[in-house]
Amino acid sequence: MLVLNRSRLAAPALLDCCRAMSTAEGTPPRTLITGSLGQLGLTLAKEMRQRYGKERVVCTDIRKPPKTVLQSGPYRYANILNKGGLEEILVENRIDQVVHFSALLSAIGEQNVTLALQVNIEGFHNIIDLCRTHDLKLFCPSTIGAFGPETPRNPTPDLTIQRPKTIYGVSKVYMELLGEYYHHRYGLDFRSARFPGIISATTPGGGTTDYAVQIFYDAIETGHHECFLSPDTRLPMMYISDCIESVIQMMECPQDELSQRTYNIQAFSFTPEEIVAEIRKHVPLEVTYKIDPMRQKIASTWPQVLEDTAARKDWKWDPKYSLEKMVPYMLQKVRDQLSKDLPPPKELF
Repeated sequence: MLVLNRSRLAAPALLDCCRAMSTAEGTPPRTLITGSLGQLGLTLAKEMRQRYGKERVVCTDIRKPPKTVLQSGPYRYANILNKGGLEEILVENRIDQVVHFSALLSAIGEQNVTLALQVNIEGFHNIIDLCRTHDLKLFCPSTIGAFGPETPRNPTPDLTIQRPKTIYGVSKVYMELLGEYYHHRYGLDFRSARFPGIISATTPGGGTTDYAVQIFYDAIETGHHECFLSPDTRLPMMYISDCIESVIQMMECPQDELSQRTYNIQAFSFTPEEIVAEIRKHVPLEVTYKIDPMRQKIASTWPQVLEDTAARKDWKWDPKYSLEKMVPYMLQKVRDQLSKDLPPPKELF
């Protein structure tokens, strides 16, 4: 048995020694999730804890979590702009890999560009630098917002022109390129997937695809939805269960089987009028359209269909939910959510 004297080991040496022991014993990785109180973080943490163990997944965010989160496993306050504080958490919790969800989304980012630059660029730089220092695997999602009007929209290939017109998109292109650079320059195990719109029972948090979540709440609560995108606006989407599985699947894939560092993934594409028609098969729903010029402008520059052949080939990406299968699941999830005493957490980052 090896006994470590922490007072005599620098932080990088301590973490590397602990990680070496963990690898040698064949134990599951210790994972830190930033932005864990958002749409994706809570669901990913729950799934990872079921697979890897409750104590092996550390959730972090800048807000006070509900009691249910505190009872479900380790939670730490972490501001991604505080590099020293982040490093302390990584070392003390013997982290092996990081899932970085903290980000300001598309519509919110346009309203506060300065904050978006701080969170999405400075925050990511802190994360990737610490992952390089401590030799940690890093996953950070990208987005359909990383593309722009010059990009082929149907289908959009993995490698193509990327000229986004939002600060959110610009910051994600920066993330993709810096991650690839750190991989080639320093050997960092960086991985990313360009997520389409994610549909879940978590209330919307400021994204351009938010209507595809809000419409389910409106269908159950009022039977009327006012859509901020035009009825023929086609965008790629994915149910959250497939999204969470994609993160775990990509993180578990052996590095030598990855042909690239950033992959397109999607499950299906639809327009507002198509999802309305599908929902009406299950519940009555009236829809009116009040176009939000800013969000419509953003959506009109994004892909309609993502070409994800590489992900399916390299790490066997295979979504389980179609639009038809997702709708009844979502309606039931929203009913369950509305029946709870406490509202679902809103996504800040």
